[in-house]
Amino acid sequence: MSTQELSQHLAAAVTTFRAEGDMGALQESLAHLVRDHPAAELAAAAEPYRTMPEVAGPIFEKVVEADPDNARALVALANAYWLAGRGPEKVGELASRAIAADPENRAGWHLWCLSESDPRERTIRWRQVVARFADDDLARATLADSAASLAGAERDPDALALAIGEYEILRARAARPEQREALDKALITLRAWSL
Repeated sequence: MSTQELSQHLAAAVTTFRAEGDMGALQESLAHLVRDHPAAELAAAAEPYRTMPEVAGPIFEKVVEADPDNARALVALANAYWLAGRGPEKVGELASRAIAADPENRAGWHLWCLSESDPRERTIRWRQVVARFADDDLARATLADSAASLAGAERDPDALALAIGEYEILRARAARPEQREALDKALITLRAWSL
C-alpha cells in the first residue's frame, strides 16, 4: 500500500467513525494500519488528525515506539494524551522527552508547562519558557495569565507584579486595536487590585 493509499484508508476510517461513532471499528482499522505500515508513513498520514486523540494516540504510540527520540512524534503523542485526559504525569514525561530530544521544540515546552498541576510551579515553568523564547507571545500571555491567577488565589504581590509586567510587554507588541484594548482592560483591572 502506498503512502497515498494509507492516507486514503485513514481518511475513510475517520469519516466512518465521525458518521457512526463506532470506536471499536475505528480502533480495529487503526490497529491494521499501525501493524502494516512503517512509522514514518504513519506519522505523515496522521498529521491532519493530530487534534483527534482517538486517531493520533494509537498512531503516534507506534511512531514513538519505533523512533523514541522523535521530538515531533513525542509532542504529538503528548498532545493526544492531553486531549484524551490521560493525566499530567504521562504528558509531562513525554514533553520532557521531547525537550531532551529537541530543546528548540516549543510545543514540547508548552506541554511541559501545561502538565504541571501546581499553579506556582506552572508559573515558574512558563517563566522559564519565556526566558528561553523571548519572542513567544503565546507563552508570555500564558505566563501573564498564570501569574495573575496565582496573584488572585494566593494574594501574592510578586505574582501580580509579574503579571502586570508581562501584560505590559504584550501591550507594547500588540499589532491590532482589539488586542491593545483587551490588554488595556486587563492592565486596568490588575492595577486596581489591592492584595
